[in-house]
Amino acid sequence: MAIKWEIVCKQDRARAGRLLTARGIVETPAFMPVGTQATVKAMTPEELQEIGVGMLLSNTYHLYLRPGTEIISRAGGLHAFMHWTGPILTDSGGFQVFSLGPLRKVSEKGITFRSHLDGTTHFFSPEKAVEVQEALGSDIIMPLDHVVPYPASYAETKEAMERSVRWAIRSRERQRRIMEQALFGIVQGGVYGELREQCCRDMTAFDFPGYAIGGLSVGEPKEIMYNILEIVTPLLPEYKPRYLMGVGSADALLEGVLRGMDLFDCVLPTRIARNGRVMVRWGYLTLRNAKYAADLRPIDPHCRCYVCRHYSRAYIRHLLKAGEILGIRLTTYHNIYFLISFMAEIRHAIRERKLDTLVHAFRSQFGQEEEIDDNGDESGAELKCTAKD
Repeated sequence: MAIKWEIVCKQDRARAGRLLTARGIVETPAFMPVGTQATVKAMTPEELQEIGVGMLLSNTYHLYLRPGTEIISRAGGLHAFMHWTGPILTDSGGFQVFSLGPLRKVSEKGITFRSHLDGTTHFFSPEKAVEVQEALGSDIIMPLDHVVPYPASYAETKEAMERSVRWAIRSRERQRRIMEQALFGIVQGGVYGELREQCCRDMTAFDFPGYAIGGLSVGEPKEIMYNILEIVTPLLPEYKPRYLMGVGSADALLEGVLRGMDLFDCVLPTRIARNGRVMVRWGYLTLRNAKYAADLRPIDPHCRCYVCRHYSRAYIRHLLKAGEILGIRLTTYHNIYFLISFMAEIRHAIRERKLDTLVHAFRSQFGQEEEIDDNGDESGAELKCTAKD
């Protein structure tokens, strides 16, 4: 098998586990930074390893268009091409293709779309998506699925969900590198519990090595997402890893873990970093704001990352306002460190049977309004992660 999965400890539905791959062990629950273009924006692989990142996510759609799978394959695969020795998960590109709107056309055979780069026409079938990911050589791959926006009608969502199941079966039939790449099933069904239940039954019948929850964090209220997880989790196999796609805010990560999720990804920490926004335990800080111009404190006085040990809010704000690349590198480093260390803290709490204490402390701190306390006890509203950039 391409992967092995074991549960180390459970506390209620939260699981601390180990995902064993040929390229290393990933301690879960885990957050995967997104390296859309074969790079996590502003970061080197060595810095990611220094932070403690266990697994990365890359994007099939973008890499297929640029630089193309041929050169990546000639380089020895995606790992060698981007100089990353740990495991990589690639998505199918379905989310990106469906976000093209009028630039794509869906049929039972697959999706015809025009490149957002140069307008050229391309075709992705379930088989093609697997072929591209086999050429990339990633450790975990995703089948092409039909993603619907929020909101979408019941009829539209049902049609897309059923097509996703059929496409997953075709993807599995096409897969050749079964011992090297784990193909996950993706549970779709939008915000409709009945459709999610049906999709779980259909997908689990084919005994995929792991299961992803797709079509969430696309604009729906968080309460709806959490409710869908309450419905889906009991229907998924206990001893298979569960991956909640496109979620990356601290509160949503914690709530996902509490509902039995193991893997997460999102562009949120790198995207907001490029706008000068950083993650802290009580929410977010927007370092571009004038109030930080003379603030010589670190981003978070309690954070032990390289950035917080060496640089002040005032200095980072200066870099951002001056358009210096270092400013974005520092905010990105801090945000990824924050999420990776937060997930490590959650894992430790599960193992020590102290998750309830962590949850209480986090919920008492994490705010809903941005920067309302003049004493530096700021909080920040979550920015929804709706796309991978």
